[in-house]
Amino acid sequence: MYKSYTMELAGRTLRVDIGRVGKQANGCAFMQYGETTVLSTATASEKPREGIDFFPCSVEYEEKLYAVGKIPGGFNKREGKASENAVLTSRVIDRPMRPLFPKDYRNDVTLNNMVMSVDPACRPEIVAMLGTAIATSISDIPFDGPCAMTQMGMLDGEFIVNPSQEQWDKGDLKMTVASTAEKVIMIEAGANEIPEAKMIEAIYKAHEINQTIIAFINQIVAEVGKPKHTYESCAIPEELFEEMKKIVTPEEMEKAVFTDEKQVREENIRNITEKLEEAFAEKEDYLAVLGEAVYQYQKKTVRKMILKDHKRPDGRELAQIRPLAAEIDIIPRVHGSAMFTRGQTQICNVCTLAPLSEVQRVDGLDENITAKRYMHHYNFPSYSVGETKVSRGPGRREIGHGALAERALLPVLPSEEEFPYAIRTVSETFESNGSTSMASTCASCMSLMAAGVPIKKMVAGISCGLVTGDTDDDFVLLTDIQGLEDFFGDMDFKVTGTHDGITAIQMDIKIHGLTRPIVEGAIARCRDAREFIMANCMVPAIAEPRKEVGKYAPKIISVQIDPEKIGDVVGQRGKTINEIIARTGVKIDITDDGQVSVCGTDKEMMDKAVEMVKIIVTDFEEGQIFKGTVVSIKEFGAFIEFAPGKEGMVHISKIARERINHVEDVLTLGDKVTVVCLGKDKMGRISFSMKDVAQV
Repeated sequence: MYKSYTMELAGRTLRVDIGRVGKQANGCAFMQYGETTVLSTATASEKPREGIDFFPCSVEYEEKLYAVGKIPGGFNKREGKASENAVLTSRVIDRPMRPLFPKDYRNDVTLNNMVMSVDPACRPEIVAMLGTAIATSISDIPFDGPCAMTQMGMLDGEFIVNPSQEQWDKGDLKMTVASTAEKVIMIEAGANEIPEAKMIEAIYKAHEINQTIIAFINQIVAEVGKPKHTYESCAIPEELFEEMKKIVTPEEMEKAVFTDEKQVREENIRNITEKLEEAFAEKEDYLAVLGEAVYQYQKKTVRKMILKDHKRPDGRELAQIRPLAAEIDIIPRVHGSAMFTRGQTQICNVCTLAPLSEVQRVDGLDENITAKRYMHHYNFPSYSVGETKVSRGPGRREIGHGALAERALLPVLPSEEEFPYAIRTVSETFESNGSTSMASTCASCMSLMAAGVPIKKMVAGISCGLVTGDTDDDFVLLTDIQGLEDFFGDMDFKVTGTHDGITAIQMDIKIHGLTRPIVEGAIARCRDAREFIMANCMVPAIAEPRKEVGKYAPKIISVQIDPEKIGDVVGQRGKTINEIIARTGVKIDITDDGQVSVCGTDKEMMDKAVEMVKIIVTDFEEGQIFKGTVVSIKEFGAFIEFAPGKEGMVHISKIARERINHVEDVLTLGDKVTVVCLGKDKMGRISFSMKDVAQV
């Protein structure tokens, strides 16, 4: 026997089955929203993992292609590595869940979501988010929940709760908000320049809906929830801190961390650690946790400095941004490049343009998205933080940061009709000390403008931090957090936008939620900061997009043809279009609506290809003049090819003004001639004359 629970959510029924499947997991929820089905499980190890100083939580979001009636491509026919959407969804689920587990919990926890069917009206991501919260809440795993999540879309200025996949893809807002019973705990958003006030309205509309979901989850927990199991605490003994303070006074620790030079601070901490190791040489139990204890000591020191003394480790004011610098064209021969520096965070971005045939193909659960025209990739090498580590390709963090900057710039990109290019920007992290994703947004924006991409408006991004005290009213907001303030603070609130509104938000916190004054204050701080960055750093480097693409970028000429003539341009089995490409060396893309894009670097060859296309689709009229090549000679005349796959005939009587006995007396194969169209003959062939037009 199993129990089913239902609630009406945004006009559709959410059903949760408990005890139906996955009974050996610590917690399992079989979720259905409409006809979207997701299996959510929560499991934990019996004992803590030894030798770690963090909570080992793993969130998985598995997309099964059978959910949308597809067989995976390739030879293997199995689902391969997680898609970008799966990685990003896992991160969105992770962020509100992680803070609600005990800080001293070291047992391995896996939160798994398997998408088994997809109803286009009910996005599987929101079902997985709710399933994770329910599975964990009813399990015996220590968890200070529940939490709930709601997605908000917007069409024609109206908010849509938990929009369908089509509404989500086409709308002006893609927002996910997670809440506890009292506070907002996570925000993730992409937006089409939505003003701050409208964004705050959307956040708290979602927060209200979350409260109804939490009441629903509490009902389930009350009936089938398991008692939470006890666990071995890995908290640092308080007596160790007291002993450490005798050897390294709070004043000494404050002096050690109070610097804007990351390397200097790290050296100071190394010296302090060595001093403590020497003092505790005889106490093995202390030495085993000393690294974590020093970290906690630093954290307490930094938080006290900021919260009580309003002193930041690098000496800045609370709302002050680190020194800024920007330059373009730092890399030669690429299509566009820019470097943005903020303190010890430095990003170099390179832009590459290509014809639309180079767009990224997407094979996922969203049937509305089959290709991606704009790609932003982010790389974080170990040297950027002074470490030695072999690169194994992008991890979840790199994918997440790249997607955030991508989402930030999408609303200002020109349409395919305006700018028929595939666009890739790559952010290389040269140096990192906090908020590289926001520096990446700024660098990408300038790189696009330097490449001649006619973006509609300039976009900048900044991160706001937070340190909280014992009450909701006791907090300090920090503009432009560096690495130390991120590690030891309570929030990383990233906001990107133009002068007119927000394009992306990502909020990551370590506490049990934020009050409305904190959310509103952080958004306001970010607006002021990005206006400052644009006016004082980005505009002086490049104020607007270049009028043309760079010397080394491919050039594209677009022409519109009758869609019914596409077959003529392509030719049988692609013969005609391939011949044009072979003769000119260009690339040609044709859309279903008749948009022909000719791409190349040689302007003469591009013009030649365009002319060929125009000739092929022309409805021939008497009097039109063409240049062509003699491709066949017969007794009665010669056939002239005037475009790939297009031929007309010059009758022997129309070759020369004087009478000729043999075509070969005047013409040979391969001759270049000028002809005038006489219309079509009785057999429907195009008829030409040479004698009625000057030969050049």
